[in-house]
Amino acid sequence: MLTSQAKYAIGQVVRHRNHPFRGVIFDVDPVFASTEEWYAAIPEARRPRKDQPFYHLLAENERDYYVAYVSEQNLVRDEAAGPVGHPDVADLFGPFDGRSYRLGSALN
Repeated sequence: MLTSQAKYAIGQVVRHRNHPFRGVIFDVDPVFASTEEWYAAIPEARRPRKDQPFYHLLAENERDYYVAYVSEQNLVRDEAAGPVGHPDVADLFGPFDGRSYRLGSALN
């Protein structure tokens, strides 16, 4: 059962609460929608609830760019709010407006 509406929106820049990465949201699942294998790989004491929104991010850390799947409870707004350097950002979004990205014109 869904416990709340999604707190974050597509195009918003967020940070992981516990790990050193940030990213831009490009999709939202209202509840957990990945595989049980993915879920089981998370240490049991740190597994997020499945009944909350999960976000797909074009993510970056100091060394890499990748796609991340993160529960809402593990995200916070990125107060620095600078642009995300992930190379796929330009494929999905228009320019960064200082707080978030808008979907690119081909996707509207």
